[in-house]
Amino acid sequence: QVQLVESGGGLVQAGGSLRLSCAGSTTINNMMAWHRQAPGKQRELVASILAGGNTNYADSVKGRFTISRDYAKNTVYLQMNSLKPEDTAVYYCQGVDIWARNYWGQGTQVTVSS
Repeated sequence: QVQLVESGGGLVQAGGSLRLSCAGSTTINNMMAWHRQAPGKQRELVASILAGGNTNYADSVKGRFTISRDYAKNTVYLQMNSLKPEDTAVYYCQGVDIWARNYWGQGTQVTVSS
């Protein structure tokens, strides 16, 4: 069973930056992604990265967030810059392996104050 553990969340002022990390118990050689869920809202895809390095971003974070992965460390990162109060949410890491099995982390809270 693959385990994903997120870290790096916290409280930051608007305009600030945070870097989230998602450490896997083993390498997931397919897609990794970050999602977020704000109170009262549905979970939404923020960014994804494929095994070949192709990335995809939600329109709301393009130009501000960057997803990357370090295979040697079994870790995926989400660098978040120019944070806005509307970025406040619980951020979840997702991994999808080559057999299309989904794995989720427990989530990390990001709060952006105005």
